[in-house]
Amino acid sequence: MKKGAHIPRALRDALLTAAVLAAAVVLSGVLGRFTEGDTYVGFLFVLAVAVVSRWTEGYFWGIFSSFFGLFCVNYAFTYPYWQFNFTMTGYPLTFVTLLGVALMVSTMTTQIKRQERLRLETEREAMRADLLRAMSHDIRTPLTSIVGNTAAVLEDRGALTMEQKRALLRDVNEDAQWLVRVVENILSITRIRGEGVISTEVELAEEVAGSAARKFTKRFPDSHVSVEIPDEVLLAPMDATLIQQVILNLLENAVIHGGATEMRLRVERSGDEALFSVSDNGGGIPAERLATLFDGAISDGARGADGKRNMGIGLSVCHTIVRAHGGTMTAKNQPEGGACLQFTLPLKEMEPHEAQG
Repeated sequence: MKKGAHIPRALRDALLTAAVLAAAVVLSGVLGRFTEGDTYVGFLFVLAVAVVSRWTEGYFWGIFSSFFGLFCVNYAFTYPYWQFNFTMTGYPLTFVTLLGVALMVSTMTTQIKRQERLRLETEREAMRADLLRAMSHDIRTPLTSIVGNTAAVLEDRGALTMEQKRALLRDVNEDAQWLVRVVENILSITRIRGEGVISTEVELAEEVAGSAARKFTKRFPDSHVSVEIPDEVLLAPMDATLIQQVILNLLENAVIHGGATEMRLRVERSGDEALFSVSDNGGGIPAERLATLFDGAISDGARGADGKRNMGIGLSVCHTIVRAHGGTMTAKNQPEGGACLQFTLPLKEMEPHEAQG
């Protein structure tokens, strides 16, 4: 099941035009059997032309529908039937009306779509700017530390003890792992193609969550994460690699920036969606950061438990990935302490034969 597999625009417009005009023809024929007169025919095709012009791209199909409608009005559904009559009363007005409706609606639709594209492009540019700002910060911080620590070791004239050197190298290793996580986030963004389109497969939600928890445990063996899954099977169309990256980011942020030692990863049904929750026993989220937590902004005063600034790119990427899947993402502080971050994914309902199997 590929979300990115779309019908070509030209074919979709042609099929829509054919369906609308066919409906107008059928309805005109049916009404002709039960009503006197033929004044309704012109109105039906004006409506058909308006619908085609509104829901197709450009001007071609609207103008085509105008001429087709004019043919039907003049030849098929008005007296004398199945004959052309260019001298019939109101003929020029019908032609001008159909063509005018097509041109006006097509023009308005084109302008609306152009404005929408500009708005979306503006939003994407703003998001790119936020992500680039976050990335530049998150890359520069560990690189500066790596350069400084390695320079201290290389330029040592015997003043540093072996334990001090090991401490510097441990810092270098931690910063290098941090850079790896930043690069993984950047690669996650590249998997989301233009217009926010991703390729999805139907996956078992609990398997994706469990796989992410296992990867997290390998990276942070001193942290504990419990996984709670529902008794029922939850199938959701997703890019499993991206959703695993979202869960990993949430778990890692809880440890690195929240100072958490215990995390709970929970998967459950919420209406027609799968709800993923990551809660922790850390220090929670500063109240002033909750409103901008997912926009990639870097707060000068917001530092994590390790003294480093919050990694804005991580949660910004998570939010972008979840939105591309058609889901939502929220964050809150828990009354008992710690934070809880949640995101949803639309579910795929099982067919009867799948449920039995």
